[in-house]
Amino acid sequence: MGNRETKTDVILIGAGIMSATLGTLLKQLAPEWDIQVFEKLEKPGEESSNEWNNAGTGHSALCELNYTPERPDGSVDIKKAITINEQFQVSKQFWAFLVQSGVLENPEDFIRPLPHMSLVRGEKDVAFLKKRYKALKQVPLFEGMEFSDDPETLKEWIPLIMEGRTVNEPLAATKIDTGTDVNFGALTRKLFKHLEKKNVAIHYRHLVKTIKRTNDGNWLLKVKNLQNGQVERHVAKFVFIGAGGGSLPLLQKTGIPESKHIGGFPVSGLFMVCHNPEVIEKHHAKVYGKAKVGAPPMSVPHLDTRYIDNKRSLLFGPFAGFSPKFLKTGSYFDLIRSVKWNNILTMLAAGIKEMALTKYLIQQVLLSDDKRMEELREFVPTARKEDWEIIVAGQRVQVIKDTPTGGKGTLQFGTEVVTSADGSVAALLGASPGASTAVHVMLDVIKRCFPNQMKEWEPKIKEMIPSYGQSLAEQPELFKEIHAMTSESLRLNQRAESEQ
Repeated sequence: MGNRETKTDVILIGAGIMSATLGTLLKQLAPEWDIQVFEKLEKPGEESSNEWNNAGTGHSALCELNYTPERPDGSVDIKKAITINEQFQVSKQFWAFLVQSGVLENPEDFIRPLPHMSLVRGEKDVAFLKKRYKALKQVPLFEGMEFSDDPETLKEWIPLIMEGRTVNEPLAATKIDTGTDVNFGALTRKLFKHLEKKNVAIHYRHLVKTIKRTNDGNWLLKVKNLQNGQVERHVAKFVFIGAGGGSLPLLQKTGIPESKHIGGFPVSGLFMVCHNPEVIEKHHAKVYGKAKVGAPPMSVPHLDTRYIDNKRSLLFGPFAGFSPKFLKTGSYFDLIRSVKWNNILTMLAAGIKEMALTKYLIQQVLLSDDKRMEELREFVPTARKEDWEIIVAGQRVQVIKDTPTGGKGTLQFGTEVVTSADGSVAALLGASPGASTAVHVMLDVIKRCFPNQMKEWEPKIKEMIPSYGQSLAEQPELFKEIHAMTSESLRLNQRAESEQ
């Protein structure tokens, strides 16, 4: 291609769930815009969005205890749980709209109904779970949640977890049947298939090397075509960096002031996956426990029924680990290269603050297979080594930044959007609940980066997401209506065959 430049309206970097969602939203709002996607791998959804890399649960705070912390006075703070559930409802509304308008076919390929449960042991945690249950069941979004500390009821709910268990301490669980299992890999591939039909050019095996602002305020990207080694030049008015763990280094290359004083802390993970169909059949839920003391929120142990390739599977984990790579397919120099003059103090401050986390990660890395089996047996007492194998999950890069409340070098657990002052570039950093809240997060990007178009686009956004701009938690009737509509469109009313 030489030095010839191609000009486009929008460039999306990374072919994961975030770019797929933003591309799909923009094609609905501005069909005439020209969009190009660059992805260094051969296919879409191969890194953080891949179903085997732990991006597939449908995080809606129905069972994740770290979203409902206990306050110093012993009460339970449910604000974050409500927010995350609201955001997941936005995703479901958008997917329902895409099914209704024929963009997405066979929703059961990517979303299925699945009970979500929390499970705790010991008097203190049982008391906490009861308080959490009482606080949440008042909120329409959590309607239908049940609580039980009766071993016989628990045997019905979670036979595999109760099998062979000696109950010598209080045990309790909550269960809610409106949970889902989402396969974000399958969803990402479906969305990109649709975008290709809408003339979005998706360039696989293309690696973005530099991002520079041009004199006229556009962005020039130098992109290496990994198939022939040539460097191409592409100019766009707007660039979105949705490259998972690879987003931070690319954001730093833009040189925007907002990219300064931000660091990344990579955390790798392992899962155990069961291969015995008899064992898989005995469990039908997503069951979350409580994180151990000193463990980061993303390492809460959970035993999940998952639907992958339309087949039921069973995963347990995650076991945290450390790798300096920012992506599974990244480089061992990623972490070192991300340290700059403007973020070195932020990174060092985090290193000092997070000694407990570092210690925890080292302990996790050193865990033997037998130790991992021991942890699994706390959930599944009858687990046999030969039924389970270990798979490596995707890399997560937690954001480190200076915050008014946490001070210098504060580790952020969550999803962060960084945009330039003029809205011409946006990047998505961070991890969970990421994919589940993709639609909410990408609408936030659109609002920040295209403020002048929002008035014109709002009617269309409301057509796609009927609750846009409103709180479902505060409007039980609207929630009921929307919940019925999304369940119908996404076929979540049809109970899974295994339950019939």
